[in-house]
Amino acid sequence: VINETMARRLWPKQNPIGRGIRFGGPSGPRLSVIGVVGDVHYLGLDAQARPQFFRPYTQAAWSVMNVVVRTRASPGTYTALVKKALAEFLPDRPVSGVETLEEILRDSTGSRRLPMLLLSGFAVFALVLAAVGIAGVVSFSVTQHTREIGLRVALGARTADILGLVVGRTMRWALVGVIIGIGGSIGLTRLLSGLLYDVRPSDPWVLSGVALGLAAIALLAAYVPAHRTSKIDPMSALRCE
Repeated sequence: VINETMARRLWPKQNPIGRGIRFGGPSGPRLSVIGVVGDVHYLGLDAQARPQFFRPYTQAAWSVMNVVVRTRASPGTYTALVKKALAEFLPDRPVSGVETLEEILRDSTGSRRLPMLLLSGFAVFALVLAAVGIAGVVSFSVTQHTREIGLRVALGARTADILGLVVGRTMRWALVGVIIGIGGSIGLTRLLSGLLYDVRPSDPWVLSGVALGLAAIALLAAYVPAHRTSKIDPMSALRCE
């Protein structure tokens, strides 16, 4: 039985079933392929799969072997039963190094867990700072244009007109910032490729989620002060310094 990587390498775009592999040179035994299985990341989750083949234990026994057991409940409760079954079947093979799949996965990703937690914490902190900065800048900008808004209200501008003016102006700058930020993040996240497994550095869902979140914050930050300013008395707004 061979894995998919070996099948693609030896017989690309062909059916490998029934093909033969000469093992150990011209005089070695000829092994027939009877099946293809998925790749196993044996050396680590981030390691590329290598060409592999599997032979029956009775045909090519090793002094050390791994036994994988699928359980219906928590695997920890089956440890004693598995050891007993193996002792009966292979009495000359002592059992050691019993681990659950969760423990193996945790050990494989342990060296990356702390850096990713730190990066995630800094990312959340940066997102909060960006949100606070957007809200503060937009609120200050609306306050600075209080006289202009009062004048527009005195000349007959409606609340919808004021909201459209302030929100539209704010969202234009916010969208420009989001576009620049997405472009920069796509370039910088290439540096994180070595810390990721089965995740693209420029994940569209993550980028779109952050972009929509910042746009929503900018929209809310523009709407609240603009709505409040549009309700003030025009004469008070005109006297505002």
